Amino acid sequence: MSVTTLGTLMAAIDSTIVILGIPIIMQALHGNMIEMAWVIMGYILMSTSLVLTIGRVGDTYGRIRVYEAGFLVFVLGSALSGLSMNGVELVVFRFLQGAGGAMMVGNSWALISEAFPENERGKAFGINSVAWGVGGVVAPVLGGVIITYLGWRYIFFVNVPIGLFAVFWARFRLKGFVEAKKRESFDLPGASLFTAFATLLLVAITASIGVGWDALVFSLLVSSFVMLLAFFFVEQRAKSPIFKFSLFGNRVYLASTMASFLQSLAMFAVMFLLIFYLEGVKGYSVIESAILLIPMPLLSSVLAPFGGAISDKIGARVPATLGIAIQAVALYVLSDLGTSSPYLYVALGLAIMGVGSGLFFSPNASAVMSSTPRGYYGVGSGMMTTLRNTGQVVSIALALAVAAAAMPQSAVFALFLGTSVNISHSVMASYVNGMDGAFRLSIALAAVAALASFVRGKEVRRSLEAGLSHLPGGLEVARWEEVPERFVARGTDNRT
Repeated sequence: MSVTTLGTLMAAIDSTIVILGIPIIMQALHGNMIEMAWVIMGYILMSTSLVLTIGRVGDTYGRIRVYEAGFLVFVLGSALSGLSMNGVELVVFRFLQGAGGAMMVGNSWALISEAFPENERGKAFGINSVAWGVGGVVAPVLGGVIITYLGWRYIFFVNVPIGLFAVFWARFRLKGFVEAKKRESFDLPGASLFTAFATLLLVAITASIGVGWDALVFSLLVSSFVMLLAFFFVEQRAKSPIFKFSLFGNRVYLASTMASFLQSLAMFAVMFLLIFYLEGVKGYSVIESAILLIPMPLLSSVLAPFGGAISDKIGARVPATLGIAIQAVALYVLSDLGTSSPYLYVALGLAIMGVGSGLFFSPNASAVMSSTPRGYYGVGSGMMTTLRNTGQVVSIALALAVAAAAMPQSAVFALFLGTSVNISHSVMASYVNGMDGAFRLSIALAAVAALASFVRGKEVRRSLEAGLSHLPGGLEVARWEEVPERFVARGTDNRT
């Protein structure tokens, strides 16, 4: 538990600190807007492209090995990012860092699922989710101190000693840990096609920002869907596919992963839009804005364990659906912001959103993993993470499109880099109107996400002892792992 929590904390802190440092990095490296955008998007691109592949590698060759290697790759990418001499180098090294992040994230949920019985996973996921909230609270203060007193390079260097300690700690804590492995051939064609699809799709989305959907962007988009169709075709015939379509035959798994995707699509851009509202419209500094956003991660981290514990008792449907509904209420509060709105309105919306997040994430993740057959936890969690990351990227693209359409290009560049810019009242009003429109769209998406969460049904959660007591006499571990496969195809996750 401590090992996966440490990895999650590293990733959470790194993502926030890097966003805060973008304006200073751009000036120090004499970069431009496109390069700096790819510093952020490149990490997400690589994580999304590889997380499903990494999950399958973990299922086949061992999640502990892959997880430990992820720490080392993340450390290497961090060190090289801190040594970058120009924007292009930084983007390349952020890709490497993203690969390490995928190796950690793609296996963390699976390791927890392997270590805890089904009736305790919600609490375990809740404790792990606290790391994201803690990272969101700690990162702004930590980032401000590091950038102010040590310089921007140290926001990457700080990962090196922490990552090396994490490798040592994982070796110590996971020694003797027995994994459920399935020694199957690795699906290289499927992995390559999915990576190509995700890469082309995300390149198309990010390339459209600021230039619109021109011929190049359209051709990239078409190519991405060609890769997706080829991926579906190959996976249906693969001996050991990395994408197990049979998991979607389980209503709990299908509804839970769709809820995760739609929730990310609705919510991920909220912080992105608000930090630009606070800096560009309200005139706060980068550090001030980041600190003012703390109510959401703070409440989310406090409530996440309770959300997981509730789901262990009554199932995920009620707390997860209620969590999304509460987030929709928060979006309604934020959709009424204006150029002269006091910070109290922002704080209220963020506080409500934090409550909803704490109730949603842990129960939903627990439902996904409880409906995934043992032996396929890596690919099950990888599929969930892939859909969630895809929703995050699309959410950012929609937010940028709405805001940019309402503002002059010069103001868009200045505002989206987090720098101070003197803009007219009409421009500020147009941005706020665009932001409010994006929030209203997110309300609709959150409603669909709540519907997906509600129709999932109630998953079966049993203790490890109870599950073993129901096994026929003499049934070995190999047969235990085969049982869920037959039931997944029929749309249930019964284990006996």
